[in-house]
Amino acid sequence: MKFKKTLLLNYTGKELEKAYWDRVDKLCDEKIILAADNPSLSQQLKNTDCLLVKLGAKVGKEIIDQAPQLKYIGMLGTGVGGIDLAFAKKKKITVCNITDYATEGVTEFTFGIIIDYLREMDRAKQQARKADYSEATFFTGAEIKGKNFGVIGLGHIGGRVAEIAKAFGANVSYWSRNRKKNYEKTGIKYKTINDLLKSSEIITLNLALGPQTNNFLNKERVKLIKKGALLVNTSPMELIDLKALVARLKNKNLSFILDHSDEMTKEQLDLVKPYKNCVIYPPLGYTTQEATALKKGIFVGNLENFLKAKATNKVN
Repeated sequence: MKFKKTLLLNYTGKELEKAYWDRVDKLCDEKIILAADNPSLSQQLKNTDCLLVKLGAKVGKEIIDQAPQLKYIGMLGTGVGGIDLAFAKKKKITVCNITDYATEGVTEFTFGIIIDYLREMDRAKQQARKADYSEATFFTGAEIKGKNFGVIGLGHIGGRVAEIAKAFGANVSYWSRNRKKNYEKTGIKYKTINDLLKSSEIITLNLALGPQTNNFLNKERVKLIKKGALLVNTSPMELIDLKALVARLKNKNLSFILDHSDEMTKEQLDLVKPYKNCVIYPPLGYTTQEATALKKGIFVGNLENFLKAKATNKVN
């Protein structure tokens, strides 16, 4: 069984190596790479039965309705918040993403940026580059050990973050939609989301974006975050009320680190860039060599498995 026509939105052809593209080519009669703003998109969608998209893609009812033969949407990544999953399901279209491929990469990155921030490592490197090797008495830092460390979302990544925070000697608590008794047995404590926000000195946000999590840290919850806390978000920024966040940054009673800057508009970035207590990274968490190879294999594997009527990583 093959797809008749596979349409790749906003791809360049450089996303996969030849070996992976060869596997994709064997799964379809025709493969088209097209920009989402191409005038011919509507025409191309008419006989598309496989649509492949990348992070940040918007696939709503309008797009889906223009593709009456569509039966599969594949995401080259985890976040599917821009895809209308309910409407796709109604149309009997399978949507698959990639999960649990960058757990270690994102977790290690999370602690890297926390330590970099707490210990002023970037400033220290800049000082040394200027041949100033004076003693570190001018640097003030903080340790993770003994801190109240809150994890929001105890999935694959959140669970690993909680484990490592505990290994550092932090007092670790979590909130997740479902209680995780196996983690609680190790001393990781469950708290309501409000209690976690009020008590945690370091907070990591590890939620997938969807209808139930959009604006999860709303205005009221952002206000609850403990004064002086460090909030780290390696998830989509749509999880947070940006205006409420900016108000806290302006008051200098919250520090914030993010890495999904590639998915933000210039206007959104301009709101947070002026504040020294906001650190913006490119999307580095999932870009390790190991995670990238696994991601590509899962992506193509999802296509192969769907055609075998054994869909993997289905999200709707």
